[in-house]
Amino acid sequence: MRIAYGSFPGLPLTPAIGTEEFVFVTGQVGSGPDGSYPASIEEQTRVALQKLGALLEQAGSSYDRVVKTTVFLTDVREFPAMNRVYAEFFPNEPPARSTIGCQLVDVGARVEIEAIALR
Repeated sequence: MRIAYGSFPGLPLTPAIGTEEFVFVTGQVGSGPDGSYPASIEEQTRVALQKLGALLEQAGSSYDRVVKTTVFLTDVREFPAMNRVYAEFFPNEPPARSTIGCQLVDVGARVEIEAIALR
């Protein structure tokens, strides 16, 4: 059984899908409720992870149950700054992670983070 959490009106995707065992959270960017982006990579990372955490909670999971993340960065030189904030959210037994340098679809986004977690 699949359960969808949240929605992106007008887009053909769901923010999170839960199964009996897993939660799959689509990439979260660091934009605020009004669609604007903080100036720093640290704040964008923090907002993206807070949004990811809210979806995990809604699906019956949490940061400590995340087993895999993928981080997309528009500038890999910002990895150390992103990583410092990321470590705040995963202080013990962090999940497996891939980090990829890329161009993001959202103008202004410098980081996007997706996750797979246990329920």
